[in-house]
Amino acid sequence: MKTIKLGEKTFIPVIGFGTWQLQGGEAKRAVETALKAGYRHVDTADVYGNHQEVGEAMIKSGVSRNEIFLTTKLWTNSFRKELVRPAVERFLKELKTDYIDLLLMHWPNSEVPAGETLMAMDKMKKEGIVKAIGVSNFTIELLQRALETGIPFCNNQVEFHPSLNQKKLKDFCDQNGIILTAYSPIAQGKDLKLPLVQELSEKYGRSTSQVVLNWIISKGIVAIPRSAKEEHIVDNFKTLEWEMDPNDVELMDNLNSNNRIVSPGFGPEWDRE
Repeated sequence: MKTIKLGEKTFIPVIGFGTWQLQGGEAKRAVETALKAGYRHVDTADVYGNHQEVGEAMIKSGVSRNEIFLTTKLWTNSFRKELVRPAVERFLKELKTDYIDLLLMHWPNSEVPAGETLMAMDKMKKEGIVKAIGVSNFTIELLQRALETGIPFCNNQVEFHPSLNQKKLKDFCDQNGIILTAYSPIAQGKDLKLPLVQELSEKYGRSTSQVVLNWIISKGIVAIPRSAKEEHIVDNFKTLEWEMDPNDVELMDNLNSNNRIVSPGFGPEWDRE
């Protein structure tokens, strides 16, 4: 499994299995299918409401816990320093594990300084309960403020796909030792219809989904596609079998149209390229 160094001691698999909108038995089956297909990175969040199923699937899969990279996220109502530990302790019970590989702040919260939450997360990291910490949906400005706290964090999970190629954000993260993780990596299916993606699919004899995921991974970004269908779960993982020509990567780089799909009313003021 290809990995990227995350912080000082942790390595994150470049492709993970996302579980957003997967619930109940469907969530459990999908995670089991992903682990059977070879995934060793599972991404969830408190607000997804599927910790229980993710934990059960990891156990039922028979894959050793130390082979699985597990990411979850604190929702904004748990950002106060006195609420972080109780939330994480609940996560551990729900996920049936004694540690979390990567803990993220799910969205910025203007009412709670990022440093307050990061400090509480960092304390749990020093205790070994959490292996690495980071943020999600942070803009360059918000990252700058978080970095000013002096508390080290190493990941920013954001929407990233060909039609939302956040180059400035990626460059800033590269300069500051922050790895990007791409959620909605195929733009919820929309970017699979782009003419260039379809042309490259024919050129390489690979699915359009693999073309997009391969492009993301080639840029040193982690991709976490999500699907409930076994054929798509398996197909996405096969992205690791090949590499796109650098010239085609460059062509894909030019598809950006600032096509943001996930933009809730409580989100930040987004950067534009």
